[in-house]
Amino acid sequence: MFQVGDKVFYPMHGAGIVTAIEEKEFRGELEKYCSITIPSSHMNVMLPVKKASKAGLRSVIDRRTAKRMLEDYYDAEHEPQLPWKQRFSSNMEKIKTGEFEAGLEVLSDLQYRNKEKPLNASEKQMLNNAKRLIVSELSLIKNITESQAEGLLQLPG
Repeated sequence: MFQVGDKVFYPMHGAGIVTAIEEKEFRGELEKYCSITIPSSHMNVMLPVKKASKAGLRSVIDRRTAKRMLEDYYDAEHEPQLPWKQRFSSNMEKIKTGEFEAGLEVLSDLQYRNKEKPLNASEKQMLNNAKRLIVSELSLIKNITESQAEGLLQLPG
């Protein structure tokens, strides 16, 4: 169970802060809701507490884990070229998990491919979305601005 003030990550939306846990009536029944403010999109989300786990809501990762994963990100090996549809599907599944490491894998893969050859519109959008999600979590983990967090994702070369 999350508490007010907890930093959380909501897949496909980004990282946010739990601002309230309150009971609301819905269809004649009282249900507990978790209110989350997501700074990167200036959005407030209300999620039924009993559905939080199924929706993939999780605590943001800790600084030490983030540091280790970023080191792996900089040194990432890239798998052989997959057909576009298979690569897109695989990357979409990784993003949907909401896992930080999976998002970094997508970001690294698409940045690498973009250097080799320009991405198509769908993959450019996926690259931007993956970056937005990772940046939102990094900025909360490290208590830095999104611009500073984006700077941490610059690959050498």
